[in-house]
Amino acid sequence: MKQMPITHRGVVYPWQCDHVGHMNVMWFVGKFDEATWNLFALAGFTGAYLAREHRGLAAVEQHLRYRRELRAGDVLVVRSGVVEVREKVLKFYHEMREALSEEIAATAVLTAVHIDTDRRRACPIPPEIQARAESLRLTEIPPEVIS
Repeated sequence: MKQMPITHRGVVYPWQCDHVGHMNVMWFVGKFDEATWNLFALAGFTGAYLAREHRGLAAVEQHLRYRRELRAGDVLVVRSGVVEVREKVLKFYHEMREALSEEIAATAVLTAVHIDTDRRRACPIPPEIQARAESLRLTEIPPEVIS
């Protein structure tokens, strides 16, 4: 599989941990959300494009798998890639690893719909953005995406 781009780097802070000392699920989701915006920008869904064209991306499905606990002080990295690009839909994958051991801590598969924010309806993704998103397509599909 080709190397996915890094879409987020971070650290686990003590206040992000739950009562048993692990990073709480809300922070996994938050870090994946930050990675999503970086992936969107790489694909051409920049803040400027979204504002200028009155467009948005609405999450319609999300699947997370937790594989390893993260604790305060752990450094993490998220890499991301596109699974599928359709006329109005983008499906993508995130892989969060503990940066030093490179062990997978969690994965996420998300589906987003490109919308017209004025009409509140799905609309086609422009061809130039489709092409950029295709350039981020995974060459091998991780098992989490299929199952």
